[in-house]
Amino acid sequence: MSTSAKSVRFDDNSIWVDLSDGRIIAVPLAWFPRLLHATPEQRGRVEISLKGLHWDELDEDISIAGLLAGIGDVSQQTPMVA
Repeated sequence: MSTSAKSVRFDDNSIWVDLSDGRIIAVPLAWFPRLLHATPEQRGRVEISLKGLHWDELDEDISIAGLLAGIGDVSQQTPMVA
């Protein structure tokens, strides 16, 4: 079964995603610095697709699979060296 986003909302600290399978997930905005520093209006301009969320103006893409796996913004992370 493939789960997709139905709606997205924000509070002061979190992004809340209602999923097609009835679950509601919340993750800290701190996981996504571009969203954390965006205005409420910018956050509201989200495009919902079958696979995830996209904010064109903010150059931010979040997959539903990544949210369910607990993965935040990976674009700012540096690889760990052994």
